[in-house]
Amino acid sequence: MKAINVKIKKTDKTDATEILALQKLVYLGEAEKYNDFTIPPLIQSLDEIKSELDSYVFLKAELKSLIVGSVRAHNLNDTWHIGRLIVHPDYQRKGIGGCLLLEIEKHLDHANRLEIFTGSDSLSTIRLYERYGYQKCRTERLSDRILLVFMEKYIQA
Repeated sequence: MKAINVKIKKTDKTDATEILALQKLVYLGEAEKYNDFTIPPLIQSLDEIKSELDSYVFLKAELKSLIVGSVRAHNLNDTWHIGRLIVHPDYQRKGIGGCLLLEIEKHLDHANRLEIFTGSDSLSTIRLYERYGYQKCRTERLSDRILLVFMEKYIQA
């Protein structure tokens, strides 16, 4: 599915400020849902995101010159951990999240197992991941208010 004329590209450090602002905007809605404003995406610093740009596979979705989405992944113990799949609220439910997910999977060298997570009350996000072949594998408590649902996908060689 091609999302509304977005271009998905690798991100560089010049995008860090814009991606961090988008991340905070998107995760503010999640924080309100769970009544927890201390979730990691909301308290991440600009220096931390710049550091991730050096060591993660990091993609952005651009519409004209505006970054409307992003996703990142890193490899740990032979599993690619995909995280912070975000889409600007004005552009959600237009296929951008799915495009970002498919595109990041193409950039993960020697991927056998992929893992992604979301909050247990984020049902539309869970359904999105299931549509792209991810299955629930475990839960983990982040705080008294937030239960994370981890989902995995195995890639055929």
